[in-house]
Amino acid sequence: MSFSQGITGLTAAAANLDVIGNNIANAATVGFKSGSVAFKDVIAGSKIGLGVAMAGVEQNFAAGSVQLTSRPLDLAITNGDGFFRVSSSDGSDVAYTRNGQFSVDKDGYVVNTSGMCLTGRAVNGAGALQGGTPTPLRFPTQSMPPNATTAVAAQFNFDSRNPSLNPASFNATDSSTYTYSNAYNVFDSLGNPHEMALYFIKTANDAWSVQATADGAAMTGSANLAFDVNGAIQAPTNLALTFNYNNGSAPGAISVDLKGSTQFGNTSAVQRLKQDGYTSGNLNSYEVGANGIITGTYSNDQKNVLGQVILSSFPSPNGLEAIGNNAWAETGASGQPLTGDPGPGTTLGALTAGALEGSNVDLTTQLVDLITAQRTYQANAQTLKTQDQVTQTLVNMR
Repeated sequence: MSFSQGITGLTAAAANLDVIGNNIANAATVGFKSGSVAFKDVIAGSKIGLGVAMAGVEQNFAAGSVQLTSRPLDLAITNGDGFFRVSSSDGSDVAYTRNGQFSVDKDGYVVNTSGMCLTGRAVNGAGALQGGTPTPLRFPTQSMPPNATTAVAAQFNFDSRNPSLNPASFNATDSSTYTYSNAYNVFDSLGNPHEMALYFIKTANDAWSVQATADGAAMTGSANLAFDVNGAIQAPTNLALTFNYNNGSAPGAISVDLKGSTQFGNTSAVQRLKQDGYTSGNLNSYEVGANGIITGTYSNDQKNVLGQVILSSFPSPNGLEAIGNNAWAETGASGQPLTGDPGPGTTLGALTAGALEGSNVDLTTQLVDLITAQRTYQANAQTLKTQDQVTQTLVNMR
């Protein structure tokens, strides 16, 4: 026996205690992956070993438990081995993490607690997701522009039991001159709402006349509707209406689709009504789907896709280099990242919004390992004490 075995044993045991202590310290760290020390024996051309050395620290990338939160940008990766890809705002520094604690900074970037940007697929000017290299996700900081109403889809039932009227006597302010009316809001190019009303006048058994007003003034584009003996609308099914709003906005040109309207012996009523215009709006909230698509809801009740979170996996995760802040960096030993869209059934995993993946540290196991590591350290210290006693015996023989 020599002092070398005991010294290497103490060094290895101390390293093991360090790793266990780090695991215990991070038992509550979101997305933390526990580690364990791998040892190897030391042989130097003799049958008797010269002690032990640390071969490395192996990381356990098993998933931690999912904890629910109330934040929409808290994201957990479930049933997959993917990592969030984060980078600096210019994309120069890239790292990978399982910590899904994200928020929006003052410039609209989706960032983690270290200030690195979550990357994914941005949207182009047409609102479609872009391909290519993932880029930092950024929410719009400006308002959604208004959209002028250009199309109205409406279905009505017109009561066939109503008496016929003379369309030449039509007056929008006199309800006795029309059979049925319906009003709803449309929007001009500046986002201002205007009340548009359709007036229906029964002129014969299977015929109705249509008049339209905007803000009480007549619109051009009146028409005569025809129905068959079964009450189905025949022609025309589409009205082209125009109106000058006289407020600095573009003139309104609205197509009213009446397909599906009927003339039955039942009370006149609207069955469906939808128009495609809206006023400007500010981003109020957002939600992230299991496939990583982020949808924003605006104050004008419109929804837009804001981007898509992507995930990356590695052929050998244990080859990743831990760089702190709950992140890893790609190395030659890890292999190149395999990047794709999250979703149920994918190897990358699906995203759960409003949840976080907890640490995978098992405190019970770590405390037992701590006792074992402590005993190992004490035993190696005892070998040094014994070698010291042997050496002292030799010195006393002089």
